[in-house]
Amino acid sequence: MTAPDDPRTRARFLRVDGVPLHVRTEGSGPVCLLTGGLGSSWFDWDLVVPFLTPYRTVVRFDRPGYGLSAPEPATGRPAPTAAGEAERIRAVLDGLGLRGPCTVVGHSLAGFHVEAFARLHPGRAAGLVLVDGSVEPAARPYPAPGARDLAVRALAGAATAVAVPYLLGPAARRLTARLSTVCREDLAPAPLVRHCYRTGRALRALLRENARYLDLAAEVDGLRRTRPLPEGLPVTVLAADDGCRSRRTEEWLAGQRELAALLGADYRTTAPAGHLVMFDRPDAVASAVLDTG
Repeated sequence: MTAPDDPRTRARFLRVDGVPLHVRTEGSGPVCLLTGGLGSSWFDWDLVVPFLTPYRTVVRFDRPGYGLSAPEPATGRPAPTAAGEAERIRAVLDGLGLRGPCTVVGHSLAGFHVEAFARLHPGRAAGLVLVDGSVEPAARPYPAPGARDLAVRALAGAATAVAVPYLLGPAARRLTARLSTVCREDLAPAPLVRHCYRTGRALRALLRENARYLDLAAEVDGLRRTRPLPEGLPVTVLAADDGCRSRRTEEWLAGQRELAALLGADYRTTAPAGHLVMFDRPDAVASAVLDTG
């Protein structure tokens, strides 16, 4: 992990659309931005960053409610969209004064976010890396997105009122991480997990993003038809192979191959690795980033 007193490491808060976001910049060289999947925080990339900082300026940030970022206001904000997340990435980079092309790296759900960024801000994308990215061909979202968002907000509020996140949040996070790695261990620092996952803001962010999953998939599918990727943009799809020859693993890898073919991407697998590839094979993640842009 990057040493906390590394002179090239800087943590700060940027106000984006009125919400203070926790942002970290490390290293030097061409810029790459790392953004995690559903429920992820900045420290989930800690094992990858030391492989990158000798060659890249690495940007990480927590979406609203996650990590150390403030939550979005309880009311008056639309549910998450792919275009909105692409705009958030642009605003973070602009807030750091990094207005040149950037390699954007998204894990799982955030694969939708970075692909939308590359399609909607083509002049800002130097490369695109999808780390075990979400795949939902021909996604059909559920109806009434506004009502769904209100419902999950209410659910998060009710759970927080009876201390569910405080009592169960860190344990749920650790269990999810263990089930998502071949090492069956949550390698994130335990004090940070307790600090970030026993809050109602993290639960609300997770539930809101999860409720919008199919909406984001359908939105990105629409962008694929109307907003082509920049010509010549290097794209890599890095798929996790847990080493099991189960039907579930084979279907997942087939979906990843189809995604790579759709995007004209370089397709890679890394094994053994679970969905949290950053924990099991941080070197493979870094190699994909360095080879892409």
